[in-house]
Amino acid sequence: MTTADLVIRNGMVVTPDAAFAASVAVRDGKILAVGAQDAMPPARETLDARGLHILPGAIDVHVHFRDPGYPHKEDWASGTAAAAFGGVTTVFDMPNTIPPTATAESLAEKHAIASSKAHVDYGLYGLLGEETIAHVGALIEGGVIGFKLYMGNTFGKIPSPSTGAMLEAFEVVAPTGKRISLHAETNSIMERRETQLRNAGRRDPLAHLACRPAVVAVEAVSRAAILAEWTGARIHILHISSADELRPLREAKARGVDITGETGPHYLMLSADDYARFGGIIRVNPPVREAFNQEPLWAALADGTIDMVATDHAPHTPEEKTRNDIFTVDCGFPGVETQMPLMLTAMNAGRMSICDYVRWSAANPARVFGLYPTKGAIQPGADADLAIVDLARSWIIDDAKLQSRSRVSPWHGRAVQGLPLHTLVRGRFVMRDRVLVEDTRGFGRSVHAIQRMPEPQPRNTDKTSAEIVRAGPSARPREHVA
Repeated sequence: MTTADLVIRNGMVVTPDAAFAASVAVRDGKILAVGAQDAMPPARETLDARGLHILPGAIDVHVHFRDPGYPHKEDWASGTAAAAFGGVTTVFDMPNTIPPTATAESLAEKHAIASSKAHVDYGLYGLLGEETIAHVGALIEGGVIGFKLYMGNTFGKIPSPSTGAMLEAFEVVAPTGKRISLHAETNSIMERRETQLRNAGRRDPLAHLACRPAVVAVEAVSRAAILAEWTGARIHILHISSADELRPLREAKARGVDITGETGPHYLMLSADDYARFGGIIRVNPPVREAFNQEPLWAALADGTIDMVATDHAPHTPEEKTRNDIFTVDCGFPGVETQMPLMLTAMNAGRMSICDYVRWSAANPARVFGLYPTKGAIQPGADADLAIVDLARSWIIDDAKLQSRSRVSPWHGRAVQGLPLHTLVRGRFVMRDRVLVEDTRGFGRSVHAIQRMPEPQPRNTDKTSAEIVRAGPSARPREHVA
């Protein structure tokens, strides 16, 4: 009989469809078996999970680990340690580092850094913008999980492409099958309004919300969906913050556009009412909005309009978050370590089921980005990426005890119920009994090699920028086929 490396006994296994008492056997980094304890093979090691739930490790498709360029804010070691403590086993890192992840050379540099420091698995986004369209092929060859396009300005001052360049970028990426993740805010609206507010002497925290009303997201999501529909590009709307942008998202899905979306705990659980308490600490792009947005966002998760939860983990130092002028406060705060406890608290309060949470945090991210069922599943053959949690454990979030180098967040002092006790990546403990397993630094690896996206379906290929230039004056336009 095959001997397992590890058997996790007597736990409650959770999938998107059910929660059931079972044991899990692990061998060579993979799940060998799931079932009754007496059906498990002999094992070199066992873990008693009685009273605990075994979840597929969360996949956070939106983090900023700031490495290279801003190591005083975060690096791959501290960021992935925070992930491990949060039950997160795979992260996707954004390209707004120094240098931006815009060329094969900068991508190779980031791969080298991540592979030497990461405690959990990871994917790297390539930057898609006005000046980087020519690098799409080289970035894919170098190993990206997808592309990030900034329709609006945020930390790092990545230039937003014109709509013409954005269309061309979609045309180039569509045939590759990779997904384009979008910071969907319209830059020209925000910049104009911020200038007006500055000129009027507004520097208070709510000025940030005033210069980024929900219409900036509504317009951007609508425009992106139209370009994706025309080109056949796959797109993902990052950090959905408002009820208003759900309409263009729903309409695009109904038209058959391959569009997905995410929201985060701060949009579900914080509101404009919290600005007076937190000041610049709450500043994030897009902004935390009025409380009336929360219920529609929860409902959109429940009905599948929004596909997943992600954190936009965006660490900064306390000094960078507590300036008096809101427009000089760095945007974002840490979240990869606190997402699971916050969402499990909502689950414990009856907001959703534990199966819903697994769907939003693991299974759907894996499906959307072509990693399922290697990631995001508890079944034989899947990677043994597991978060073993105590749903009954009550505790208080303390910024000073976070693994992130950024020790400032609006979650400080918040009571939560639900705590990851152990986190395994490919069968190996990276966090055990709430202690980081130090020798797992550098164990994390890029997941781009296991990514299997569906067959691409580019559209209007005879009308792309490249094709109209290539075809020359003798080309005759073909009838549009919807």
